Amino acid sequence: MLILGLESSCDETAAALVTGDRRVLAHRLAGQEAAHAPYGGVVPEIAARAHVEALEPLIAATLDDAGVTLDQVDAIAATAGPGLIGGVMVGLVTGKALAHATGKPLVAVNHLEGHALSPRLSDPDLAFPYLLLLVSGGHCQLLLVEGVGRYKRLATTIDDAAGEAFDKTAKLLKLGFPGGPAVERAAALGDPKAVPLPRPLKGAAEPHFSFAGLKSAVARAVGQYSAEDLAASFQAAVVDCLIDRTTRALQAAPDAGTLVVAGGVAANGAVRTALEALATAHGRRFVAPPLWLCTDNAAMIAWAGAERFAAGLTDPLDLPARPRWPLDPAAEAVRGAGVKA
Repeated sequence: MLILGLESSCDETAAALVTGDRRVLAHRLAGQEAAHAPYGGVVPEIAARAHVEALEPLIAATLDDAGVTLDQVDAIAATAGPGLIGGVMVGLVTGKALAHATGKPLVAVNHLEGHALSPRLSDPDLAFPYLLLLVSGGHCQLLLVEGVGRYKRLATTIDDAAGEAFDKTAKLLKLGFPGGPAVERAAALGDPKAVPLPRPLKGAAEPHFSFAGLKSAVARAVGQYSAEDLAASFQAAVVDCLIDRTTRALQAAPDAGTLVVAGGVAANGAVRTALEALATAHGRRFVAPPLWLCTDNAAMIAWAGAERFAAGLTDPLDLPARPRWPLDPAAEAVRGAGVKA
């Protein structure tokens, strides 16, 4: 089985060819850091236009790298949401066009499912069910992953995601873009105990996350402390919140023998180290994808497409792009106007 995957949900344009036996034959990615750096964050219109320019030559180069043609591909997998709708439409429409032109099946992939299943691409021993901390720029959730297309949401953010808080903190401290790696580099030079920052919802009975108050506290502290001490203290606060909430989820999911982390923030060394220690303390196995699979990429979309295709799940060409697409549609709504479903 050979799947072509396309990803364009935010500011990374990517294409990949992945086999059903977990071989990544080729992977190409075009970043947009230079285009968005002057604004300190992703500008949706700029991102969508960049996807249009980059995707076709990227697909051609990926096929060339693998030495295959479209005729040899078994299915086309494309991110269909959630994400910035302009970018999602670029990748999905391209995937539809390729599927129509070649007669190949289309597999519309939920970007979050791409993250959720990505650890299974790098770790063939990772079996269902497992507890997943999905932590990225737009999402912060705890999910019980029971199988392909089967997700039970245990917790979500009631306002902002952890990755968004990293990006906003980097902007406040003028550390550059992308914000997550910039904050981590600065934090390595600072004192994590220097700045008294809150740990929103730590110890709370409800299972959810909140990072808006932490962002506000950082904004108020700017100018009173060094950027390095603020970055270190902020990162420590995020880690404390993630560990506290994940501990609660581990207690609620005794049958999940593995704790898994995925998403862009999973590339953060302090987060990975703390989660590994937490898993060990609770007698659980810990799995994290390699760093290149944590951030947005097309290999995870191709792999999710492969898992869905193997299960007989394909999609019609009139399937719409979706700016929001929860993995667990049956999950109860939570308080907070800015909920990331």
